[in-house]
Amino acid sequence: MTFRLYPNEKTLGILRYHRKLHKDLYNAAVNNRFNQYQIYNHKVDYFEQQNCLPAFKKVWIEYKELPSHALQATLKRVDFAFERWLKGLGKRPRFKSIRHYSGWTYPDCAGFKVESDGENGYLNLSKIGRIQMRGQGKYWGKPTTCTIVYRNGKWYASITVNLLDQVLKPEILPVGAVGIDLGCNAALSITDGENHQQMDAPKFLRNAEHLIKKASKDKRRKRAPNRKKKIIASRRFKKAQLKVSKLTRRVANQRQNWVHQVAAEIISSNSFVATEKLEVKNMTRKAQKGKHKKEKAGLNKSILDVGFGMLRSTIKYKIEQIGGLFVEVPTRRVKPSQTCPKCGHQHKKTLDVRVHECGVCSYRQDRDIAAAKVMLYWAKGNATCYNSWNPCNAVAPLPGLGTSLVDADLASSTSRTRKQAGSMRQLGEKKRQKSVEVSAKNGLGYVETHSSGAANCG
Repeated sequence: MTFRLYPNEKTLGILRYHRKLHKDLYNAAVNNRFNQYQIYNHKVDYFEQQNCLPAFKKVWIEYKELPSHALQATLKRVDFAFERWLKGLGKRPRFKSIRHYSGWTYPDCAGFKVESDGENGYLNLSKIGRIQMRGQGKYWGKPTTCTIVYRNGKWYASITVNLLDQVLKPEILPVGAVGIDLGCNAALSITDGENHQQMDAPKFLRNAEHLIKKASKDKRRKRAPNRKKKIIASRRFKKAQLKVSKLTRRVANQRQNWVHQVAAEIISSNSFVATEKLEVKNMTRKAQKGKHKKEKAGLNKSILDVGFGMLRSTIKYKIEQIGGLFVEVPTRRVKPSQTCPKCGHQHKKTLDVRVHECGVCSYRQDRDIAAAKVMLYWAKGNATCYNSWNPCNAVAPLPGLGTSLVDADLASSTSRTRKQAGSMRQLGEKKRQKSVEVSAKNGLGYVETHSSGAANCG
Protein backbone atom coordinates (compact mmCIF):
# COMPACT_ATOMS: atom_id res chain seq x y z
CA MET A 1 0.00 0.00 0.00
CA THR A 2 1.18 3.49 -0.84
CA PHE A 3 1.18 6.57 1.41
CA ARG A 4 1.87 10.19 0.47
CA LEU A 5 4.74 11.73 2.46
CA TYR A 6 4.80 15.33 3.70
CA PRO A 7 8.41 16.13 4.72
CA ASN A 8 9.46 19.49 6.12
CA GLU A 9 12.18 21.59 4.47
CA LYS A 10 15.05 20.00 6.39
CA THR A 11 13.86 16.44 5.78
CA LEU A 12 13.16 17.25 2.13
CA GLY A 13 16.81 18.16 1.59
CA ILE A 14 17.96 14.92 3.25
CA LEU A 15 15.61 12.85 1.07
CA ARG A 16 16.96 14.47 -2.07
CA TYR A 17 20.54 13.87 -0.91
CA HIS A 18 19.90 10.19 -0.15
CA ARG A 19 18.23 9.73 -3.52
CA LYS A 20 21.29 11.18 -5.24
CA LEU A 21 23.64 8.89 -3.30
CA HIS A 22 21.63 5.79 -4.19
CA LYS A 23 21.60 6.88 -7.84
CA ASP A 24 25.39 7.28 -7.82
CA LEU A 25 25.83 3.87 -6.17
CA TYR A 26 23.61 2.27 -8.81
CA ASN A 27 25.65 3.83 -11.64
CA ALA A 28 28.95 2.88 -9.97
CA ALA A 29 27.82 -0.74 -9.63
CA VAL A 30 26.74 -0.88 -13.29
CA ASN A 31 30.05 0.66 -14.39
CA ASN A 32 32.00 -1.80 -12.21
CA ARG A 33 30.30 -4.81 -13.78
CA PHE A 34 30.92 -3.68 -17.34
CA ASN A 35 34.55 -2.63 -16.73
CA GLN A 36 35.49 -5.83 -14.90
CA TYR A 37 34.15 -7.95 -17.72
CA GLN A 38 35.52 -5.87 -20.62
CA ILE A 39 39.00 -5.34 -19.16
CA TYR A 40 39.63 -8.44 -17.02
CA ASN A 41 36.97 -10.84 -18.40
CA HIS A 42 35.69 -11.19 -14.85
CA LYS A 43 31.98 -11.55 -14.09
CA VAL A 44 31.01 -9.60 -10.98
CA ASP A 45 28.06 -10.93 -8.99
CA TYR A 46 25.94 -9.42 -6.24
CA PHE A 47 27.90 -10.99 -3.35
CA GLU A 48 31.19 -9.54 -4.56
CA GLN A 49 29.75 -6.03 -4.76
CA GLN A 50 28.04 -6.44 -1.40
CA ASN A 51 31.31 -7.48 0.28
CA CYS A 52 33.00 -4.39 -1.19
CA LEU A 53 30.60 -2.01 0.58
CA PRO A 54 32.76 -1.55 3.74
CA ALA A 55 35.82 -0.62 1.65
CA PHE A 56 33.63 1.56 -0.56
CA LYS A 57 32.41 3.49 2.50
CA LYS A 58 35.99 4.16 3.62
CA VAL A 59 36.72 5.94 0.35
CA TRP A 60 33.32 7.59 -0.07
CA ILE A 61 32.62 8.56 3.51
CA GLU A 62 29.27 10.17 2.70
CA TYR A 63 27.79 6.69 2.32
CA LYS A 64 28.35 6.04 6.03
CA GLU A 65 25.18 8.04 6.63
CA LEU A 66 23.07 5.51 4.69
CA PRO A 67 21.84 2.21 6.22
CA SER A 68 23.72 -0.85 4.96
CA HIS A 69 20.57 -2.81 4.13
CA ALA A 70 19.29 -0.01 1.89
CA LEU A 71 22.63 0.05 0.04
CA GLN A 72 22.48 -3.72 -0.38
CA ALA A 73 18.97 -3.41 -1.82
CA THR A 74 20.29 -0.91 -4.40
CA LEU A 75 23.04 -3.35 -5.39
CA LYS A 76 20.43 -6.09 -5.63
CA ARG A 77 18.46 -3.85 -7.99
CA VAL A 78 21.55 -3.73 -10.22
CA ASP A 79 21.86 -7.53 -10.03
CA PHE A 80 18.18 -7.86 -10.93
CA ALA A 81 18.63 -5.60 -13.99
CA PHE A 82 21.61 -7.65 -15.23
CA GLU A 83 19.84 -10.99 -14.73
CA ARG A 84 16.83 -9.77 -16.68
CA TRP A 85 19.11 -8.56 -19.47
CA LEU A 86 21.09 -11.80 -19.68
CA LYS A 87 17.89 -13.88 -19.74
CA GLY A 88 16.36 -11.79 -22.50
CA LEU A 89 13.65 -10.24 -20.32
CA GLY A 90 14.87 -6.63 -20.41
CA LYS A 91 17.18 -4.16 -22.10
CA ARG A 92 20.86 -3.61 -21.40
CA PRO A 93 21.35 -1.85 -18.03
CA ARG A 94 22.15 1.83 -18.46
CA PHE A 95 23.37 4.64 -16.28
CA LYS A 96 20.47 6.56 -14.74
CA SER A 97 20.13 10.28 -14.36
CA ILE A 98 18.49 11.70 -11.26
CA ARG A 99 15.33 12.29 -13.32
CA HIS A 100 14.98 8.58 -14.02
CA TYR A 101 15.95 7.23 -10.60
CA SER A 102 12.78 7.08 -8.53
CA GLY A 103 14.00 6.05 -5.07
CA TRP A 104 15.39 3.31 -2.83
CA THR A 105 14.24 0.38 -0.70
CA TYR A 106 14.53 -0.69 2.93
CA PRO A 107 14.35 -4.54 2.67
CA ASP A 108 13.67 -5.08 6.38
CA CYS A 109 12.39 -3.27 9.44
CA ALA A 110 15.90 -2.27 10.57
CA GLY A 111 15.82 0.87 8.43
CA PHE A 112 12.31 2.16 9.10
CA LYS A 113 9.47 2.19 11.59
CA VAL A 114 5.81 2.87 10.88
CA GLU A 115 3.61 4.69 13.41
CA SER A 116 0.21 3.89 11.94
CA ASP A 117 -2.70 1.47 12.10
CA GLY A 118 -3.26 1.59 8.35
CA GLU A 119 -4.70 5.11 8.11
CA ASN A 120 -2.37 8.14 8.02
CA GLY A 121 0.37 8.26 10.67
CA TYR A 122 4.13 8.81 10.67
CA LEU A 123 7.13 7.09 9.09
CA ASN A 124 10.51 7.00 10.86
CA LEU A 125 13.41 6.50 8.46
CA SER A 126 16.90 5.68 9.67
CA LYS A 127 19.34 8.61 9.29
CA ILE A 128 16.50 10.81 7.94
CA GLY A 129 13.89 11.35 10.64
CA ARG A 130 10.17 11.32 11.26
CA ILE A 131 7.88 12.15 8.32
CA GLN A 132 4.13 12.64 8.31
CA MET A 133 2.26 10.43 5.85
CA ARG A 134 -1.32 10.28 4.64
CA GLY A 135 -3.18 7.39 3.09
CA GLN A 136 -5.33 4.41 3.95
CA GLY A 137 -4.82 0.71 3.41
CA LYS A 138 -7.64 -1.76 3.02
CA TYR A 139 -5.77 -4.29 5.19
CA TRP A 140 -3.01 -3.77 7.70
CA GLY A 141 -0.44 -5.97 9.35
CA LYS A 142 3.22 -6.01 10.34
CA PRO A 143 5.34 -3.84 7.94
CA THR A 144 8.09 -5.83 6.22
CA THR A 145 9.59 -3.62 3.49
CA CYS A 146 9.45 0.06 2.57
CA THR A 147 10.26 1.73 -0.75
CA ILE A 148 10.66 5.50 -0.94
CA VAL A 149 9.50 6.86 -4.31
CA TYR A 150 9.82 10.33 -5.81
CA ARG A 151 7.31 10.95 -8.59
CA ASN A 152 6.09 14.17 -10.20
CA GLY A 153 7.50 16.36 -7.47
CA LYS A 154 5.92 14.36 -4.63
CA TRP A 155 7.28 11.77 -2.21
CA TYR A 156 5.59 8.44 -1.50
CA ALA A 157 6.22 5.42 0.70
CA SER A 158 5.23 2.01 -0.66
CA ILE A 159 4.95 -0.33 2.34
CA THR A 160 4.41 -4.08 2.17
CA VAL A 161 2.86 -5.73 5.22
CA ASN A 162 2.49 -9.26 6.53
CA LEU A 163 -1.22 -9.86 7.08
CA LEU A 164 -0.45 -12.54 9.71
CA ASP A 165 -2.91 -15.05 8.26
CA GLN A 166 -5.83 -12.64 8.34
CA VAL A 167 -9.01 -13.99 6.83
CA LEU A 168 -9.79 -11.86 3.77
CA LYS A 169 -12.79 -13.81 2.46
CA PRO A 170 -16.21 -12.33 3.19
CA GLU A 171 -18.67 -14.26 5.31
CA ILE A 172 -21.16 -14.53 2.42
CA LEU A 173 -19.60 -15.10 -1.01
CA PRO A 174 -21.49 -13.62 -4.00
CA VAL A 175 -22.95 -16.39 -6.17
CA GLY A 176 -23.08 -14.58 -9.53
CA ALA A 177 -21.10 -15.65 -12.60
CA VAL A 178 -20.36 -13.36 -15.56
CA GLY A 179 -18.41 -13.31 -18.78
CA ILE A 180 -16.58 -10.13 -19.73
CA ASP A 181 -15.38 -9.01 -23.15
CA LEU A 182 -13.00 -6.05 -23.39
CA GLY A 183 -13.20 -3.55 -26.23
CA CYS A 184 -12.45 0.01 -27.32
CA ASN A 185 -15.96 1.42 -27.87
CA ALA A 186 -17.63 -0.55 -25.09
CA ALA A 187 -14.83 -0.99 -22.57
CA LEU A 188 -16.62 -3.90 -20.89
CA SER A 189 -19.42 -6.07 -22.21
CA ILE A 190 -20.78 -8.07 -19.26
CA THR A 191 -23.32 -10.88 -19.34
CA ASP A 192 -24.54 -13.62 -17.00
CA GLY A 193 -26.22 -15.50 -19.83
CA GLU A 194 -29.53 -13.67 -19.62
CA ASN A 195 -28.89 -10.06 -18.58
CA HIS A 196 -26.40 -7.88 -20.46
CA GLN A 197 -24.58 -4.68 -19.64
CA GLN A 198 -22.10 -2.55 -21.56
CA MET A 199 -19.84 0.14 -20.11
CA ASP A 200 -18.64 2.80 -22.52
CA ALA A 201 -14.93 3.57 -22.61
CA PRO A 202 -14.25 6.70 -20.53
CA LYS A 203 -11.59 7.98 -23.01
CA PHE A 204 -9.63 9.98 -20.45
CA LEU A 205 -6.65 10.38 -22.77
CA ARG A 206 -8.78 11.38 -25.77
CA ASN A 207 -10.57 14.04 -23.74
CA ALA A 208 -7.32 15.53 -22.42
CA GLU A 209 -5.33 15.06 -25.61
CA HIS A 210 -5.82 18.62 -26.88
CA LEU A 211 -4.52 20.03 -23.58
CA ILE A 212 -1.49 17.73 -23.62
CA LYS A 213 -0.70 18.66 -27.25
CA LYS A 214 -0.94 22.37 -26.47
CA ALA A 215 1.31 22.05 -23.41
CA SER A 216 3.80 19.91 -25.38
CA LYS A 217 3.88 22.51 -28.15
CA ASP A 218 4.65 25.23 -25.62
CA LYS A 219 7.42 23.06 -24.17
CA ARG A 220 9.08 22.60 -27.56
CA ARG A 221 9.42 26.38 -27.87
CA LYS A 222 11.55 26.55 -24.74
CA ARG A 223 15.28 25.82 -24.48
CA ALA A 224 15.58 22.07 -24.06
CA PRO A 225 18.62 20.41 -22.46
CA ASN A 226 21.32 18.97 -24.73
CA ARG A 227 24.07 17.01 -23.08
CA LYS A 228 26.28 16.79 -26.17
CA LYS A 229 26.22 20.55 -26.70
CA LYS A 230 26.40 21.16 -22.93
CA ILE A 231 23.16 23.12 -22.91
CA ILE A 232 21.10 23.07 -19.74
CA ALA A 233 17.33 23.33 -19.65
CA SER A 234 15.88 26.77 -19.14
CA ARG A 235 13.65 27.62 -16.22
CA ARG A 236 10.66 27.99 -18.55
CA PHE A 237 11.34 24.57 -20.10
CA LYS A 238 11.23 22.95 -16.65
CA LYS A 239 8.00 24.76 -15.89
CA ALA A 240 6.46 23.60 -19.19
CA GLN A 241 7.67 20.04 -18.59
CA LEU A 242 6.04 20.06 -15.17
CA LYS A 243 2.74 21.11 -16.76
CA VAL A 244 2.85 18.23 -19.28
CA SER A 245 3.70 15.74 -16.52
CA LYS A 246 0.82 17.01 -14.41
CA LEU A 247 -1.68 16.53 -17.24
CA THR A 248 -0.51 13.01 -18.10
CA ARG A 249 -0.45 12.01 -14.46
CA ARG A 250 -4.00 13.27 -14.04
CA VAL A 251 -5.13 11.05 -16.92
CA ALA A 252 -3.39 8.04 -15.35
CA ASN A 253 -5.02 8.73 -11.96
CA GLN A 254 -8.47 9.05 -13.54
CA ARG A 255 -8.02 5.74 -15.37
CA GLN A 256 -6.78 3.96 -12.25
CA ASN A 257 -9.67 5.28 -10.17
CA TRP A 258 -12.21 4.19 -12.82
CA VAL A 259 -10.67 0.71 -13.07
CA HIS A 260 -10.94 0.15 -9.31
CA GLN A 261 -14.54 1.35 -9.26
CA VAL A 262 -15.50 -0.99 -12.11
CA ALA A 263 -13.71 -3.96 -10.51
CA ALA A 264 -15.37 -3.32 -7.14
CA GLU A 265 -18.80 -3.14 -8.82
CA ILE A 266 -18.22 -6.46 -10.59
CA ILE A 267 -17.09 -8.43 -7.54
CA SER A 268 -19.87 -6.98 -5.36
CA SER A 269 -22.31 -9.48 -6.88
CA ASN A 270 -20.10 -12.03 -8.68
CA SER A 271 -17.52 -14.56 -7.52
CA PHE A 272 -16.95 -16.22 -10.91
CA VAL A 273 -15.52 -14.15 -13.77
CA ALA A 274 -14.51 -15.38 -17.21
CA THR A 275 -12.67 -13.12 -19.63
CA GLU A 276 -10.37 -13.40 -22.62
CA LYS A 277 -6.64 -13.94 -22.38
CA LEU A 278 -5.06 -11.03 -24.24
CA GLU A 279 -1.44 -10.27 -25.06
CA VAL A 280 -1.72 -6.48 -24.76
CA LYS A 281 1.95 -5.97 -25.58
CA ASN A 282 1.54 -7.77 -28.92
CA MET A 283 -1.79 -6.07 -29.64
CA THR A 284 -0.28 -2.59 -29.30
CA ARG A 285 2.85 -3.12 -31.38
CA LYS A 286 3.68 -0.45 -33.94
CA ALA A 287 2.40 -1.11 -37.41
CA GLN A 288 4.84 -2.01 -40.16
CA LYS A 289 5.32 0.29 -43.12
CA GLY A 290 2.08 0.55 -45.05
CA LYS A 291 -1.02 2.56 -45.71
CA HIS A 292 -2.75 1.46 -42.49
CA LYS A 293 0.00 2.70 -40.18
CA LYS A 294 -2.00 5.71 -38.97
CA GLU A 295 -5.11 3.57 -38.31
CA LYS A 296 -3.04 1.09 -36.29
CA ALA A 297 -1.55 3.91 -34.22
CA GLY A 298 -5.06 5.15 -33.40
CA LEU A 299 -6.18 1.65 -32.43
CA ASN A 300 -3.15 1.25 -30.14
CA LYS A 301 -3.96 4.53 -28.45
CA SER A 302 -7.57 3.46 -27.87
CA ILE A 303 -6.50 0.11 -26.38
CA LEU A 304 -4.03 1.74 -24.02
CA ASP A 305 -6.56 4.44 -23.10
CA VAL A 306 -9.01 1.81 -21.85
CA GLY A 307 -6.27 -0.06 -19.99
CA PHE A 308 -6.95 -3.71 -20.90
CA GLY A 309 -4.09 -5.06 -18.80
CA MET A 310 -4.94 -2.95 -15.75
CA LEU A 311 -8.62 -3.94 -15.94
CA ARG A 312 -7.83 -7.64 -16.17
CA SER A 313 -5.25 -7.69 -13.37
CA THR A 314 -7.40 -5.57 -11.02
CA ILE A 315 -10.49 -7.74 -11.47
CA LYS A 316 -8.36 -10.86 -11.05
CA TYR A 317 -6.75 -9.90 -7.76
CA LYS A 318 -10.02 -8.58 -6.31
CA ILE A 319 -11.82 -11.82 -7.21
CA GLU A 320 -9.03 -13.95 -5.73
CA GLN A 321 -8.98 -11.76 -2.64
CA ILE A 322 -12.55 -12.73 -1.72
CA GLY A 323 -11.97 -16.40 -2.58
CA GLY A 324 -13.69 -16.38 -5.98
CA LEU A 325 -12.62 -17.87 -9.30
CA PHE A 326 -11.10 -15.98 -12.23
CA VAL A 327 -10.81 -17.82 -15.57
CA GLU A 328 -8.86 -16.57 -18.59
CA VAL A 329 -10.25 -18.17 -21.74
CA PRO A 330 -7.62 -19.10 -24.38
CA THR A 331 -8.91 -16.91 -27.20
CA ARG A 332 -6.81 -18.41 -29.99
CA ARG A 333 -8.30 -21.84 -29.37
CA VAL A 334 -11.82 -20.88 -28.33
CA LYS A 335 -12.29 -17.92 -30.75
CA PRO A 336 -15.19 -16.29 -28.85
CA SER A 337 -15.72 -13.50 -31.40
CA GLN A 338 -16.17 -16.03 -34.22
CA THR A 339 -18.44 -18.45 -32.34
CA CYS A 340 -22.20 -18.48 -31.91
CA PRO A 341 -23.15 -18.76 -28.21
CA LYS A 342 -26.42 -20.51 -29.07
CA CYS A 343 -25.39 -23.31 -31.44
CA GLY A 344 -21.60 -23.20 -31.35
CA HIS A 345 -21.15 -22.65 -35.07
CA GLN A 346 -17.98 -20.73 -35.95
CA HIS A 347 -17.98 -18.09 -38.67
CA LYS A 348 -15.10 -15.72 -39.32
CA LYS A 349 -15.92 -12.01 -38.96
CA THR A 350 -13.83 -8.91 -39.58
CA LEU A 351 -13.43 -6.19 -36.97
CA ASP A 352 -15.85 -3.85 -38.70
CA VAL A 353 -18.73 -6.33 -38.20
CA ARG A 354 -20.16 -5.31 -34.82
CA VAL A 355 -23.29 -7.51 -34.81
CA HIS A 356 -23.22 -11.29 -34.59
CA GLU A 357 -25.66 -13.00 -36.97
CA CYS A 358 -25.52 -16.78 -37.07
CA GLY A 359 -26.25 -18.34 -40.46
CA VAL A 360 -27.23 -21.67 -38.86
CA CYS A 361 -29.61 -20.78 -36.01
CA SER A 362 -30.31 -17.14 -36.99
CA TYR A 363 -29.22 -15.92 -33.54
CA ARG A 364 -28.61 -12.15 -33.53
CA GLN A 365 -26.74 -10.27 -30.82
CA ASP A 366 -24.13 -7.58 -30.30
CA ARG A 367 -20.73 -9.00 -31.18
CA ASP A 368 -19.12 -8.21 -27.81
CA ILE A 369 -22.07 -9.58 -25.80
CA ALA A 370 -22.02 -12.78 -27.87
CA ALA A 371 -18.28 -13.18 -27.25
CA ALA A 372 -18.80 -12.68 -23.50
CA LYS A 373 -21.50 -15.37 -23.54
CA VAL A 374 -19.18 -17.82 -25.30
CA MET A 375 -16.45 -17.24 -22.70
CA LEU A 376 -18.91 -17.66 -19.83
CA TYR A 377 -20.30 -20.95 -21.19
CA TRP A 378 -16.82 -22.31 -21.90
CA ALA A 379 -15.52 -21.33 -18.45
CA LYS A 380 -18.53 -22.92 -16.73
CA GLY A 381 -17.95 -26.13 -18.61
CA ASN A 382 -14.30 -26.19 -17.55
CA ALA A 383 -14.74 -24.79 -14.03
CA THR A 384 -14.10 -28.20 -12.47
CA CYS A 385 -10.72 -28.32 -14.23
CA TYR A 386 -9.66 -25.16 -12.40
CA ASN A 387 -11.22 -25.86 -9.00
CA SER A 388 -13.25 -28.63 -7.44
CA TRP A 389 -15.71 -25.98 -6.23
CA ASN A 390 -18.14 -24.86 -8.93
CA PRO A 391 -19.70 -21.50 -7.95
CA CYS A 392 -22.47 -21.91 -10.49
CA ASN A 393 -23.63 -25.23 -8.97
CA ALA A 394 -23.93 -26.56 -12.51
CA VAL A 395 -21.70 -27.26 -15.47
CA ALA A 396 -23.03 -25.48 -18.54
CA PRO A 397 -20.99 -26.46 -21.59
CA LEU A 398 -21.43 -24.57 -24.82
CA PRO A 399 -24.31 -26.06 -26.83
CA GLY A 400 -23.84 -27.45 -30.30
CA LEU A 401 -22.28 -30.57 -31.74
CA GLY A 402 -19.89 -28.93 -34.17
CA THR A 403 -17.94 -26.95 -31.59
CA SER A 404 -14.72 -28.08 -29.98
CA LEU A 405 -14.85 -25.54 -27.15
CA VAL A 406 -15.61 -28.01 -24.36
CA ASP A 407 -12.61 -30.10 -25.35
CA ALA A 408 -10.29 -27.12 -25.79
CA ASP A 409 -7.11 -27.11 -23.76
CA LEU A 410 -6.94 -24.85 -20.73
CA ALA A 411 -3.51 -23.64 -21.69
CA SER A 412 -3.62 -20.89 -24.27
CA SER A 413 -1.35 -21.02 -27.27
CA THR A 414 -0.32 -17.45 -26.41
CA SER A 415 0.88 -18.35 -22.93
CA ARG A 416 4.59 -18.43 -22.31
CA THR A 417 6.73 -19.92 -19.60
CA ARG A 418 7.92 -17.04 -17.48
CA LYS A 419 11.66 -16.97 -16.97
CA GLN A 420 12.69 -16.26 -13.42
CA ALA A 421 15.16 -13.53 -12.55
CA GLY A 422 16.84 -12.79 -9.24
CA SER A 423 15.18 -10.83 -6.46
CA MET A 424 15.57 -10.16 -2.76
CA ARG A 425 13.42 -13.23 -2.15
CA GLN A 426 16.14 -15.47 -3.58
CA LEU A 427 18.92 -13.78 -1.66
CA GLY A 428 18.52 -15.92 1.46
CA GLU A 429 18.72 -19.13 -0.56
CA LYS A 430 21.94 -18.02 -2.23
CA LYS A 431 23.48 -17.08 1.09
CA ARG A 432 22.58 -20.48 2.57
CA GLN A 433 24.02 -22.22 -0.48
CA LYS A 434 27.23 -20.21 -0.11
CA SER A 435 27.49 -21.16 3.57
CA VAL A 436 27.10 -24.85 2.66
CA GLU A 437 29.91 -24.61 0.11
CA VAL A 438 32.23 -22.80 2.55
CA SER A 439 31.47 -25.29 5.32
CA ALA A 440 32.07 -28.25 3.03
CA LYS A 441 35.36 -26.75 1.89
CA ASN A 442 36.56 -26.24 5.47
CA GLY A 443 35.28 -29.62 6.61
CA LEU A 444 32.75 -28.10 9.01
CA GLY A 445 29.29 -29.37 9.81
CA TYR A 446 26.40 -27.24 8.70
CA VAL A 447 22.71 -27.41 9.52
CA GLU A 448 20.50 -25.63 7.01
CA THR A 449 17.85 -23.35 8.47
CA HIS A 450 14.95 -21.89 6.54
CA SER A 451 13.98 -18.31 7.09
CA SER A 452 10.36 -17.60 7.97
CA GLY A 453 9.96 -14.91 5.34
CA ALA A 454 11.70 -12.95 2.65
CA ALA A 455 11.54 -9.38 1.46
CA ASN A 456 10.75 -8.09 -1.99
CA CYS A 457 12.68 -5.36 -3.70
CA GLY A 458 10.56 -3.24 -6.07
